[in-house]
Amino acid sequence: MARLRQLIKSQYETLAAFRYALRRFIRFSEEAAQAAGITAQQYQALLAIKGFPARDRITVGELAERLQLRHHSAVGLIDRLVAEKLAAREPSAKDRRQVLVQLTRRGEGILEQLASVHREQLRRIGPEISQLLERLNSAEK
Repeated sequence: MARLRQLIKSQYETLAAFRYALRRFIRFSEEAAQAAGITAQQYQALLAIKGFPARDRITVGELAERLQLRHHSAVGLIDRLVAEKLAAREPSAKDRRQVLVQLTRRGEGILEQLASVHREQLRRIGPEISQLLERLNSAEK
């Protein structure tokens, strides 16, 4: 196994600053979701469903993977989305054992609102994050 290089103080500082910037964004996201009347996890699920490549519907297993949840936790989350009329489920036409989840109009509306404020926040903090990533990458050389 290769021996890891020891980091210097400035590299720890950059890693800490990067982690801090990410945490501030996550906190922003949590507060924005709460202000919209949903949980941060529900926002993440709506985004994962709508943002899934090449489809507007997603399987329970795909959602679990995207959110890094266990299957039964994803099922519980979907149950809550359906109860809040943010998403709907339907059996797959190809495989009746699979359940597909898609957003409702209500879910689409809330997602659009939240995605817009998230994009604006990312525009504001993007330069800071890019600079930190550049510092992390240049420290490796």
